[in-house]
Amino acid sequence: MRHFLPHLRWLAFAALLAAIPALPQPQPPSGDIALNSPSGVLVETTTSAPAATARLQYTPEQVGDAHFVSGRYQAALGEYKKVSAPSASVWNKMGISYEMLFDLKDAARCYKEAIKIDPQNAQLLNNLATIEDAMMDFAAGEKNYRKALKIDPNSAMILKNLGTNLFMQYRNAEGAELYRQALALDPHVFEAHDGPASAQNAPRGERGAEAYYKARSCARADQDDCALTFLRQSFNEGYATTRKVKQDEDFARLRTTAAYVKLVAVEP
Repeated sequence: MRHFLPHLRWLAFAALLAAIPALPQPQPPSGDIALNSPSGVLVETTTSAPAATARLQYTPEQVGDAHFVSGRYQAALGEYKKVSAPSASVWNKMGISYEMLFDLKDAARCYKEAIKIDPQNAQLLNNLATIEDAMMDFAAGEKNYRKALKIDPNSAMILKNLGTNLFMQYRNAEGAELYRQALALDPHVFEAHDGPASAQNAPRGERGAEAYYKARSCARADQDDCALTFLRQSFNEGYATTRKVKQDEDFARLRTTAAYVKLVAVEP
């Protein structure tokens, strides 16, 4: 996830910032949802005392960010709700917080509020789609992923998410092609945690198919570790079999490796 706090005017505030601990920067909780850059900055205030010196206070958004990175999502929400006129970024972070608390209804509400403010933000559309996938509304999720891709066609994360969405709709060939495109853009796109993606709620066979096609995409890119990881998952889900892998030419080179031989040695 790739959207972090902006530089907080470090050059202008260098002397002041040296006197206080820096706030941690919020990180996205997974590879599937994206965190937009917050707009909060340090606020300088003064006391009423005659000899008052400048001191710094954090905005509610920044305090919420500190709770967010510590995994205290309920506390983060309490701070974000204090923001008088929430930006799309604040609504987005509220949505992520609700999502991490498994409150899908409120998460969707927050993402929709963010999209009202910033309708051309691909990451917000992606985040809403992850919720729709989690609620098994794959048609709605697909629609928003495709909207997001029109805005950001080179997002490996969104391509991967849409690919998974299509697998859940039994559209394996389309999903496999999107996985191929995502991996071409980012060789490590499958390494991120799946987070609240649709596959978590899918039947066992569908999860196995998704893992198999991820393995095949990695094998095509000569990423053996990636291919073996997802092939093992597919075996565990009951989808992949040694016979199926043997007949699949995409795994021809992988089958010659010692790691693959070790993997299939423990499979039925």
